[in-house]
Amino acid sequence: MKLLLDTHVFLWYITADPRLPAPFLAAIQEPANEVYLSAASIWEAVIKHGLGKLPLPAPPADYLPQQRDAHGIDALPIDEGAMPHLANLPALHRDPFDRLLIAQALQHGLTIATVDSHVAVYPAARLPVA
Repeated sequence: MKLLLDTHVFLWYITADPRLPAPFLAAIQEPANEVYLSAASIWEAVIKHGLGKLPLPAPPADYLPQQRDAHGIDALPIDEGAMPHLANLPALHRDPFDRLLIAQALQHGLTIATVDSHVAVYPAARLPVA
C-alpha cells in the first residue's frame, strides 16, 4: 500500500501520541508499505508554528524533514500534475492543505491516513481508522 500521511497523523506518529489509531501505526510501520509526507504538510506546519498554533521543539522547516527522514518516510513534492485533480475537487472542504493532499493522493494513487472526517467526502482512498 502507498500511504500519504495527513499532517496530524505524521505529528502523532513522530511523537508517539496515543491519539494515533492502532491501524495507522501498523500501516506506517509495515515494511511493505510506501509512506509519504507531502511538502504541503511541512508548509502547513510552518504556517501554524509561525502563528503560535503548533508548538514544536525546533523550527518546523528543519525539524519535520529531519523527523521524516529519521522515521523512513519519503518526501512527496508538490508538482503541477496535482493541479487538474485539485481544480476538479468539489468545494466540500475549504482547507487548502487538505485539498492539496487529496489532489496528490488522486494523482499518485495514494491512500490517505487521516482522522479528518471532511476528507472522507472526497473520492481519494482513505485508510480505515478501525
